[in-house]
Amino acid sequence: MAETSVVKCVGIIMDGNRRWAKVRGLPVFEGHNEGYKKLQEIVRAAREARIPHLVAYTFSIENWQRSSEEVGYLMKLFRTILESETEKLTKEGVRVRFVGDRSRFGEDMQAMMRKMEKQTGEKYDITLHLLMSYGGRAEIAAAAGALLAEGAQKVTEEKFAQKLWAHPVPDPDIVIRTGGERRLSGFLPWQTVYSELFFTDTLWPDFNKEEFDSILTWYRTRKRNFGV
Repeated sequence: MAETSVVKCVGIIMDGNRRWAKVRGLPVFEGHNEGYKKLQEIVRAAREARIPHLVAYTFSIENWQRSSEEVGYLMKLFRTILESETEKLTKEGVRVRFVGDRSRFGEDMQAMMRKMEKQTGEKYDITLHLLMSYGGRAEIAAAAGALLAEGAQKVTEEKFAQKLWAHPVPDPDIVIRTGGERRLSGFLPWQTVYSELFFTDTLWPDFNKEEFDSILTWYRTRKRNFGV
């Protein structure tokens, strides 16, 4: 029997910040700044839609290879968010989790991540999982390494999933990618095997609540059989 398409978790690949800035003759940094504002808007939209989990691809492992100027600006933006947004997120009922290889960040930023996770995790309506220094293959390799380190003699899907960086995030029901590309680019490969995929040409800073809601409406018309 097909399962009713209730939305419990939405994944978003936020693509198009730099192109948005370029077509407007602005520095790429302005695109990233607008991208963060847009994420705030969509988190509110997801909360209003009573979606308990939102996963946002924020910064990939490959993004470390961008210019030192751009990476430096992004780190400054992340630091500003960590230092100033906790109280606002708590008031709005948004719990934050950081998913990825935290060792790439400085000790001070890692401490701020832990602090935000703790303070926003006391009372919340929605969990925002931010993929930071994340790569799907790296996540799978790290999980395998953790099991080997424990001397696991038998590996089940359940045991493996528990070692993933993203655990215990639910498998996304739908993954939305903005910006026109038709690929997942390493976004949660283990967790998205049965996710519905929606690609839009809209650049991330131009994405809005109306388009988000229309995608949710489309999704809810679908029946998911999971191979049965």
